[in-house]
Amino acid sequence: MEEEKYYTYILYSKKTNRFYVGHTNDLDRRMKYHNSGYNTSTKSGVPWEIVYVEEYKSKQEAFHREQEIKKKKSRKYIEGLISHSQI
Repeated sequence: MEEEKYYTYILYSKKTNRFYVGHTNDLDRRMKYHNSGYNTSTKSGVPWEIVYVEEYKSKQEAFHREQEIKKKKSRKYIEGLISHSQI
């Protein structure tokens, strides 16, 4: 049986020039949700694109990493992660 994977991700909106950090176990579903306009946190930035992803074995690890990135409150930190990513 295949283990479920969890992801911490960063989205970017050209429209608002903003980043959004989140976590999920289904990136495709989550992207559709963010780009549908139903999420109040992201609806003003539609369309969003995935610019960074990290993979984890547990929901707790992915959530912890999301919180770690958000606590930095630093656009430069996020841009640094993105510039070193393989996406």
